[in-house]
Amino acid sequence: MADLNLKVYSQDGTEVSSLSVSENVFGIEPHQQVMFDAVLVSEANSRQATAKTKKRFEVSGGGKKPWRQKGTGRARAGSTRSPIWVGGGTVFGPTGIQNFKIKQNKKQHKLALKSAFSLKAKEDLVVLDSLKVSGKTKEMVAVLKALKLENAKTLIITSDPLVYQAAGNLSNVGFRTVGNISVYDLLNFAKVLVVADDVKKIEEVLK
Repeated sequence: MADLNLKVYSQDGTEVSSLSVSENVFGIEPHQQVMFDAVLVSEANSRQATAKTKKRFEVSGGGKKPWRQKGTGRARAGSTRSPIWVGGGTVFGPTGIQNFKIKQNKKQHKLALKSAFSLKAKEDLVVLDSLKVSGKTKEMVAVLKALKLENAKTLIITSDPLVYQAAGNLSNVGFRTVGNISVYDLLNFAKVLVVADDVKKIEEVLK
């Protein structure tokens, strides 16, 4: 496929150059179904599955028959642990050991990532020539303001600890490293901020 040019900005918001990237990664027609499946996998695999109810052998009581079998005019009852009693056990409730994990094959997952990046590359992928901060929050706020991202929910793709430190307490900012990006992350954030070197690393992985 042909190459696609992405605009590259400096930290002060000035357009400084362009970056040539593969259309096979950043310019394909987004495949909606595989992106949906990838988000479904991400959501399912993040479930803690700790919900649990007590079965009849786990609830208290039930040691004695509530009343005699016949002659009272009431329905027969053998235990207060019965599921039909208030305070009795639950028949088909969650056990606390449910497994909700599902999988998506590698080919589909790669296509889903390409689709998500191609979707963002149209207007929501902001590429920087470099991102240098000393760890102060006001510096990161200034960068986001210069790039007109101060009000946008922004995902920063970086492994720089100083960037984490500078933007860690900003409520509208999230972080991922190049090797730990999910389709859910890309679709969940309005904008994606990444330096040019990391764009090339992403391209290498998804080619």
